[in-house]
Amino acid sequence: MPITSLFNVRYPIVQAGMVWCSGWKLASAVSNAGGLGLIGAGSMYPDNLRNHIRKCAAATAKPFGVNVPLLYPDVKQLIDIIVEESVRIVFTSAGNPAAWTGYLKDRGITVVHVVASQKYAKRAEAAGADAVVAEGFEAGGHNGREETTTLCLIPMVTDVVSVPVIAAGGIASGKAMLAAFALGAEGVQVGSLFAAAEESSAHPLFKEAVVRSGEGDTRLSMKGLMPVRLLRNDFSREVDQADRRGASAEELRALLGTGRAKLGMFEGDLQNGELEIGQAAALVNQVKPAATIVNDLWNGFLHEKTRIASLPAELITDN
Repeated sequence: MPITSLFNVRYPIVQAGMVWCSGWKLASAVSNAGGLGLIGAGSMYPDNLRNHIRKCAAATAKPFGVNVPLLYPDVKQLIDIIVEESVRIVFTSAGNPAAWTGYLKDRGITVVHVVASQKYAKRAEAAGADAVVAEGFEAGGHNGREETTTLCLIPMVTDVVSVPVIAAGGIASGKAMLAAFALGAEGVQVGSLFAAAEESSAHPLFKEAVVRSGEGDTRLSMKGLMPVRLLRNDFSREVDQADRRGASAEELRALLGTGRAKLGMFEGDLQNGELEIGQAAALVNQVKPAATIVNDLWNGFLHEKTRIASLPAELITDN
């Protein structure tokens, strides 16, 4: 089933459910523009999630979903609220898909699981997931330990599952979107572009930092605990130093403390906070409305598709 039919959306473009960035304003704006908006439940207490779902439902008549990191402590309460509020699409991540996929599907909910390897893609399909997001090493936030790039991961995953595959990690242009389709994906999930969108709930200073960032300004850190791609700052340099000296998971956990992501992305402390963003941040040049981002991606995709089709015959034939 094509991704657009699975989600009942116009474009095969999914906005990632990013902590501290993906509230109801961003999700509804993306959905209204023809993509699939996701509320990021990972940074929300249960009652706050309920509030965001209700506001999103009031702001759009189009489908939207919720992203739920399965390793978070309030997962059962979050799932209960999602069911009670009649959310029809759930993306799960950072945990075992078998834990909640069946429960959600029994209640008529479309379930998509985020993976970073063939092994977990197969597990997600076996658990009953309707689609998988194959997220490459380039992506922001929590990442796979295998460090497999999107270019390699997408064909690897499409080789071993029959459900639709959505590409994520480094998708910030129509060119990248077309490349993902050429590799076998049926849709794309986009994070960094939307993290810096006008409707993103991230702090304006964080958005400005994303816009200013360039090549090499992000790094995969905390591999000894849970790998996460961060924008370089004082905190990330502390983490890198700890990684280099072989710090234990306990030491890294103490260094991380609590509220680091909120401090950086939501409150705007650009030196002491955790600034989660992908390598595609280097391609983000300005803060734009979410609808403009969706339209630019789709029109860029169509432009590149036409360009490839018009290549000289000797480049696309055996003659």
